[in-house]
Amino acid sequence: MVKWIDRDATDEDVVVSTRIRIARNLRNYKFPQRMSIQEAESITQEILNVMKDLPAGVNYKFYKINSLSPVERIAYIEEHLISPGLINRPDFSSFLLKDDETATIMINEEDHLRVQVLYPGLNFEKAWESINEIDNFLESKLDYAYHDKFGYLTACPTNVGTGIRASVMLHLPALSIIGQVDGLIRGFQKIGLAVRGLYGEGTKAYGDLYQISNQTTLGEEEEEIIKRLKGIIYQTINKERDVRHNLLSSRKYEIEDKIFRSYGILKYTRKISSKEAMQHLSNVRLGIEMGIIKDVGFKELEKITIGIQPGSIQKYANKDLDNSERDIMRAKYIRERL
Repeated sequence: MVKWIDRDATDEDVVVSTRIRIARNLRNYKFPQRMSIQEAESITQEILNVMKDLPAGVNYKFYKINSLSPVERIAYIEEHLISPGLINRPDFSSFLLKDDETATIMINEEDHLRVQVLYPGLNFEKAWESINEIDNFLESKLDYAYHDKFGYLTACPTNVGTGIRASVMLHLPALSIIGQVDGLIRGFQKIGLAVRGLYGEGTKAYGDLYQISNQTTLGEEEEEIIKRLKGIIYQTINKERDVRHNLLSSRKYEIEDKIFRSYGILKYTRKISSKEAMQHLSNVRLGIEMGIIKDVGFKELEKITIGIQPGSIQKYANKDLDNSERDIMRAKYIRERL
């Protein structure tokens, strides 16, 4: 379950994950929104033919969206392996998932190709190396839609140019406690960064988790985009750590009480919604980050965070559940994992 989390990571006390995604299209096809199902199948087959030439030892598994159950589709989104947009037109879309789950090649989402790499913690260097390798391989085999002046051509104008989106998922509970998150988000937006929730565009930031990414892709080199974002993320990491240190010094018993109350609820609850569970998990994660809770690790808690989501908890139960049944099963799952 969720293999990508198990890799080595740095700065896990603030950074949950690093993701880089590129958007690419093939020259002689319409954009996905305009093409027929026959054209979609033709693109899919062309990409699958190319993937047969992968180097030995590099393995991907192919999935068609319309062959997955609704629960399986949602679970892949919750595991951050595919985007929510990929399941909107199930007869058109599919994806290739690397065996270690660090790379996904999405076919016929908003663009013909959406390639993403995903690593735990802060790891732009490895993510960029990996996605560059995949992109170079695909570009050597496929005829990308490229313009000498504008760069890679994409369905959405905001992706034209490099087609790159670099993002990190940050856990910012201390800044939230002192009421500085809203100001931080406004500051990000003023310098051209996007702030989104747990599953990207249009989703909410539950559990003090925020996805920060670049918004512009035109007129900048990929390395410049990543370097600028990395610098801003390090500033945010240091700010969150400073606030945690100050809280532990000035409001020690209040913070410990908040953390242990959440830990107790999660260990003994019999019924809990995903929204409530996310907030308690955020508090427990803060306890781990502050060294207050020592018998649970970051990776285990992140797996729990994913495992309690609606699709994943039904996958765990191996059956469809209504809201009340999910709340009961979620509590059972959390108790077992803790």
